[in-house]
Amino acid sequence: MPDQAELPPAAVARFVERFALIFSEAGVPRMPARIFVGLLVSPQGQLTAAELSEQLKVSPAAISGAVRYLTQVGLVVREREPGQRRDHYRVQNDLWYEPMTNREEQLTRWIDALGEGIAALGEASSAGQRLEETRQFFEFMRAELPQLLIKWRAYQQQTPPSL
Repeated sequence: MPDQAELPPAAVARFVERFALIFSEAGVPRMPARIFVGLLVSPQGQLTAAELSEQLKVSPAAISGAVRYLTQVGLVVREREPGQRRDHYRVQNDLWYEPMTNREEQLTRWIDALGEGIAALGEASSAGQRLEETRQFFEFMRAELPQLLIKWRAYQQQTPPSL
């Protein structure tokens, strides 16, 4: 695959906007989605706030709030080189693995909260039954996720990167 520098800038910009829109439809706020995809397509996977502002043609203030969101949810890491005054924002290699490993805690909280809702509504009520189905789904996901992550690591070891 050609490096980003070899692709027409308009094609890269269209991809960033298109994929960011898809990402935002999944629940990520629009500006953080644009910044995340902008970092994904950058040659080193990292840019400064000024570089992001220039690439996406947005204000530095928009970058600041969006990277704060991305660092809080663990999709981006903020770093500073010794002696430098500017922070760099970077996507991590294997960036999806860590957030997924931390998903078990979130699933447990959802399962517990759903149990409270079921108790409050009554198991026999239609709402209680919907909550129970949702609770069962999250229980299933929590039980299956560790095996899925093990399979992912095995897949990575067997499949060379296509870069």
